Amino acid sequence: MKYRTMGKLGIKSSAFGLGCMRFNGAASGDSVIDEQKAVSLIRRAIDGGVTYIDTAYVYLDKTSEIVLGKALQDGYRDRVTIATKVPPDMVHSRADLEAVLAEELKKLQTDHIDFYLMHAMNRQKWEHMKEIGAPQFFDDMKKEGKIRYKCFSFHGPYEEFEYILNDWDWDMCQIQYNFMDINNQAGTKGLELAGSKGIPVVIMEGLLGGRLANAPDNVQALYDAFPVKRSPVEWAFRWLCNHPEVAVVLSGCNEAEQIDENLRIFDTVDTGIMSAEELKLMDDVRAAYISRTKIGCTGCRYCMPCPNGVNIPGLFSVWNNVSLYGIDPKSDWQFRMILDKDGGADKCLACGACEAACPQHLNIIDSLSAAWSELKPE
Repeated sequence: MKYRTMGKLGIKSSAFGLGCMRFNGAASGDSVIDEQKAVSLIRRAIDGGVTYIDTAYVYLDKTSEIVLGKALQDGYRDRVTIATKVPPDMVHSRADLEAVLAEELKKLQTDHIDFYLMHAMNRQKWEHMKEIGAPQFFDDMKKEGKIRYKCFSFHGPYEEFEYILNDWDWDMCQIQYNFMDINNQAGTKGLELAGSKGIPVVIMEGLLGGRLANAPDNVQALYDAFPVKRSPVEWAFRWLCNHPEVAVVLSGCNEAEQIDENLRIFDTVDTGIMSAEELKLMDDVRAAYISRTKIGCTGCRYCMPCPNGVNIPGLFSVWNNVSLYGIDPKSDWQFRMILDKDGGADKCLACGACEAACPQHLNIIDSLSAAWSELKPE
């Protein structure tokens, strides 16, 4: 296992961090998590050299922290650092913050949390956390030893990331990043900004929720043609670890074989490890994925709200993701939300309001029809 220094904190961490959001459910269906299997996987990772474990209050119907707490008994707690998160939508006062932290410490069976994150920050949530006194609370808990480092995770545009990062003295941040997301969310600019301030960056969605683990034909052909043979997973993690600003790459594992493969990969990667030829390959891979795009919707939302309730940018996002990554729309959370809110393209009356407002001059009406014919539920 390769270990990396976490920026200004000066501490070492395993490059591979185990994410605890994707454990399998029990075979009986009576539990969100197969506890015995999850405990075994967590301990297998730690025995293999993993020192960073990530969870959150809300993961797996609020059971992830409980299972992690069980896994860290028998001396395992002393071998790792724990990262968990407070959900901004569920706290409205200092008393709420105190209650959530107390509950998390109890579930995790520990007297302190190493990396305590404000979960899924954007500007609105950060302003809310400031209003309820969360920064002072984090500082107080740090002084009391209940948390070691004050941190945040982020999903949002770069401008909001820059504002939040510069607005307080953070110890660490966690962002979505992978070779497809260089200009999405915090992106490469955000990664480099944090690095310039000495703030260590933990990476989530390094495989885009598994989407980059199985390459479509045109992408796999590029991997196959390269002189050195590696799996899509290894290429993705190798690309991430090449960045000096990256402290930890999170990966959720459901099987022992996945743990073992990650341990092997993260024993071979390091900062600056990729050659010019390898970097060009990843640029070509990105271009090959992008070539599969169905429609050039940027998600600007000038077409919204649709007078008939169609979630136009949402449907186009799902349509593109199905084409790029081969995902099943029936299992996609974004598509399920669109259907739950009755935002399908079957509501389109071809009024043309969207096309008149689109700065890209997209053929929205015909494209919605094409997208719906591919995505619509049976």
